[in-house]
Amino acid sequence: MPKKEQRFVKAHTQDLNTVVVYVDRATGVNYLVVNSGYGVAVTPLIDRDGRPLVTEALRDES
Repeated sequence: MPKKEQRFVKAHTQDLNTVVVYVDRATGVNYLVVNSGYGVAVTPLIDRDGRPLVTEALRDES
């Protein structure tokens, strides 16, 4: 049985992995993850109109 692909792909890293952008392969939506001390924040990235930022190139068409 082939290994199932990861749903989330790391698209960008900044500041020694404290700021990371992940892309959901199922929807193409980009998420910002910020690690600070013992806390972690996760939020979808949005465009200027308030819609989720979507990366079509990584989006699964299944």
